[in-house]
Amino acid sequence: MRPIRRAAIIAATLATAGAAVAVPMALAHNASAAAVCDGTPWQSGAVYTGGDLVSHQDREYRAKWWTTGETPGTTGQWGVWEDLGACDGAEPPTTGEPTDPPTGGPGQEDVLLTGYWHNFDNGSGVMELNEVPAAYDIIAVAFAEATGTPGQVDFALDASLTGAGYTEAEFKADIDAIQAQGRDVIISVGGERGTVTVNDGATASAFSSSIVGLMDEYGFDGVDIDLEHGINPGPMETALRSVSSAKPGFTYTMAPQTIDFQSAQGSYAQLAVNTKDILTIVNMQYYNSGSMLGCDGQVYAQGDIDFLTGLACIQLEAGLDPSQVGLGLPAVQSAAGSGYVNPTMVNDAIRCLETLQGCGNFVPDQAYPGIGGAMTWSINWDATNGYNFADTVG
Repeated sequence: MRPIRRAAIIAATLATAGAAVAVPMALAHNASAAAVCDGTPWQSGAVYTGGDLVSHQDREYRAKWWTTGETPGTTGQWGVWEDLGACDGAEPPTTGEPTDPPTGGPGQEDVLLTGYWHNFDNGSGVMELNEVPAAYDIIAVAFAEATGTPGQVDFALDASLTGAGYTEAEFKADIDAIQAQGRDVIISVGGERGTVTVNDGATASAFSSSIVGLMDEYGFDGVDIDLEHGINPGPMETALRSVSSAKPGFTYTMAPQTIDFQSAQGSYAQLAVNTKDILTIVNMQYYNSGSMLGCDGQVYAQGDIDFLTGLACIQLEAGLDPSQVGLGLPAVQSAAGSGYVNPTMVNDAIRCLETLQGCGNFVPDQAYPGIGGAMTWSINWDATNGYNFADTVG
């Protein structure tokens, strides 16, 4: 399931609550017989990925991300279809008043907020999935564990949760309820102490089969790659494409460390660029890091807006779509050894990248509208501070 923008999430939540929402309706469109469209005619059953051009009712549209079954012209300015205008020779449509933009995000489009949910107790406390605030669009369950079979992973609720009375049936029901709100729950692989080896065809097959199995068993929407001890981009790409074939439109995120994107030849950089057609978002960890080079070749230290924007620029210049770039920060100082910033700086960094406004010393060479979002480690740590990160960034 591909994550949807905040406007759609809010609409789904209101609909679930039975709220009445007034939606301006488009008036009838009178097509011109002489219209000539460059895009292929839109089909409701077809799958489209970012950049695909289609035509519908004598208008051209471009997909911003993966989609199927969403009719062009109905998803709004912040939806999946970018309206490129009338086809050559077509009469312009007459529409009602434009809808207001969604609230809450710092840029032209609202952001996706990803948070990690602890399947363990590290002192920040445990919680049931139903306690996660609606501000979190993608909930990454941390973590799947390696088994005795190379490449294979498995998952089970930790004793800290089951011992408190949280059952597997309740966990699965909570996933269903979150998905009904238009949000995603994915399984994360790795973490600081997690090691999963995917380095050949056999381990790639074992990895993909186990991920698909967990998606079937628990209803997870996809997978987060958070392997901090190295990856082999070729076999991992094979594994992820196998998951994509079995689960078209799955949510696929990654959380590399800053060192992983210092070079285009880095393993994470290669994997991200080579799989960008199925990639949801890269939430780089801008914490527990030393000083790093920005895209301008200058050295930046963590804890500063230039560190965020200067390093995010590397991903953008490498060819990732702005919607695939996210900023990962700790929710509170206790959540990481170093790198904590006030959540308002995350908003400032996104605004800088999108509009070139509010930047520090580093200013990108161009604006990148539609930055994908932000991530925090973690939802549990955020709870210890009254969900300040989610309230500020989400």
